Amino acid sequence: MLLLASWSFQSCGNNDASKDAVEKAEDKNDANTAVKEDDSKFVVEAGNGGMMEIQAGQLAQQKGVNPRVKAFGAMLVADHTKVGDELKALAATKNITVPAILGEDQQKHINDLQKVTGKDFDKEYMSMMVDDHKKDISAFEDASNKGSDADIKSFASKTIPTLKMHLDSAQAIKDALK
Repeated sequence: MLLLASWSFQSCGNNDASKDAVEKAEDKNDANTAVKEDDSKFVVEAGNGGMMEIQAGQLAQQKGVNPRVKAFGAMLVADHTKVGDELKALAATKNITVPAILGEDQQKHINDLQKVTGKDFDKEYMSMMVDDHKKDISAFEDASNKGSDADIKSFASKTIPTLKMHLDSAQAIKDALK
């Protein structure tokens, strides 16, 4: 009976510990009336995705076998750290909370990558980066075209060329690994 009561308590959303970092950030941002929900959600997800790419890039530098994979990982760490810093500064001016740690989905990607070694790691990492950058480009294009906040739209627009360059590089490396 106590177990059922505990489960009911958690399922009602009253247990903040059961939420991941992305959900917690989005909940905090719900009270922010300075920006629309779509804009704050984009900032949260862009920050979370950027953190994942930094961690994945660090893994690529450590575990990658192919020098191009290692170099790509280093490029992502540098580029996404710079973009992440810009995003955090923008979020602060808009009173938007961004997650400090990875959300569950992104952490799962990192955990899955940690289990793979050698050439399999290179292939898995590059495949993930192709897929991830396709999603990123779509999200950034949506934010730049449909967003309400001019500063967030501008940030998204100016980041798209870097994401497209990452996608082109990731695709070329992925194709070369076959």
